[in-house]
Amino acid sequence: MKTRLSLLCIAAILAGCASDSLPLAGTPAYQGGPPGGSVSASLQAYKIALANRIAAVNSDKMYTGRPQALLRSVVVVKYVVDGDGRLLRSEIMRSNRDRSTEATALATLRNSAPFPRPDAHLMRHGRLELAETWLFNNDGRFQLRSTAQRQIDE
Repeated sequence: MKTRLSLLCIAAILAGCASDSLPLAGTPAYQGGPPGGSVSASLQAYKIALANRIAAVNSDKMYTGRPQALLRSVVVVKYVVDGDGRLLRSEIMRSNRDRSTEATALATLRNSAPFPRPDAHLMRHGRLELAETWLFNNDGRFQLRSTAQRQIDE
């Protein structure tokens, strides 16, 4: 189990550093706790590492495959991380006012912290402000836009 966990962590780090393109859903997720070092050379790679962390911690609330054509809800959350990967603040930026999905987005973000440390060059005044989009299917499960596949065409 420990070896598998290490291999998944290494694969996620290498995938994030190898390219700025987005991985398909179902790629190995970041599985570590609060790591000692940074995992990102770019902002996009760091966002993917965070999305993988959120997915790993909240796998029971995630769905695999392509998002349905008409989503139940799209929730955009703005959040701030400090240099140690601690979540400092989060807020809903955009939503269709589905309170249940908003609560799920905020809770899954909080439950996933602390995050990997961001590289120093990504930081502004000791913190990093990010945004992520939760894509909810009708059943209330979600994917994150940073790692989601394209939606199903109608």
